[in-house]
Amino acid sequence: MTNTVLYMSMSLDGYIAGPNETDDNGLGDGGGRLHEWAFPPQGEVNRQILDEFMSTGAVVAGRGTFEPAQGWQGDHHDGVPIWVLSRRPVPAWADSMPLVEYTNDIASAFAQARRAAGEKDVLVHGAATAQRAIAAGLLDEIEIHLVPVLFGAGRRLFEGPGLPRRELERVRALSGEGGVTHLRFRVRY
Repeated sequence: MTNTVLYMSMSLDGYIAGPNETDDNGLGDGGGRLHEWAFPPQGEVNRQILDEFMSTGAVVAGRGTFEPAQGWQGDHHDGVPIWVLSRRPVPAWADSMPLVEYTNDIASAFAQARRAAGEKDVLVHGAATAQRAIAAGLLDEIEIHLVPVLFGAGRRLFEGPGLPRRELERVRALSGEGGVTHLRFRVRY
């Protein structure tokens, strides 16, 4: 069965980006620390998680994640299609990327991504996208890569108005190398 899965690295105090996050500083000050476990992957457990992440069959991302990453040069991994949630027009640099479709219709984006993914999961990117997907009942699972660092400021994963209360069922907890803990939850609707 195809699941929609948010994969997100997060500090112990709940931040997914450091302070001073901008388009030119997409992870904020010091935010790169959150991804050190993955690039390059350190050890067997971290490699397993990265392999899962990179074997998904489609991507749904928010503009705020897609554009600062320069659209992953049009190919997040293995030529899978990418849906970008945005109310803005497609930027000229992304208009010629054949795998990328901009839309503001989250239900349609998730439905198309599920179909395109086939038996594989759909990778979900972005805090705002995750919040909208939870509110719409579209996000199946959350994989948090909990990094042993305190940021004290920055952008939190789940913050702001409109996020409904949801119960989560823990389906996996793995101790990764370098102190990271990989926690996987199923969202209960």
